[in-house]
Amino acid sequence: MVGSRTVTAVVGLVVSLLVTVALWWYFDSLFVFLFLPFVPFLFRGLGDDEPTVVQECPHCGFQATVDSYDYCPRDGTRLEPASDR
Repeated sequence: MVGSRTVTAVVGLVVSLLVTVALWWYFDSLFVFLFLPFVPFLFRGLGDDEPTVVQECPHCGFQATVDSYDYCPRDGTRLEPASDR
């Protein structure tokens, strides 16, 4: 059985290739292949909110945004609940 991530990746790849071929055909230039890899950087940060800090290390200041961390990956100190600033 194929997972949803695989299906999403395949659909994204097919759509990306179709858009690339369409732009190449429309502009009749290989410049499209140089420009397209940078398109995701143009839309980076749109609609992204800052993550909520859930826990932090009292020694080094590492901030975890998920509850799955119990210890600091930098120095091994147990994380404490983030203080409201």
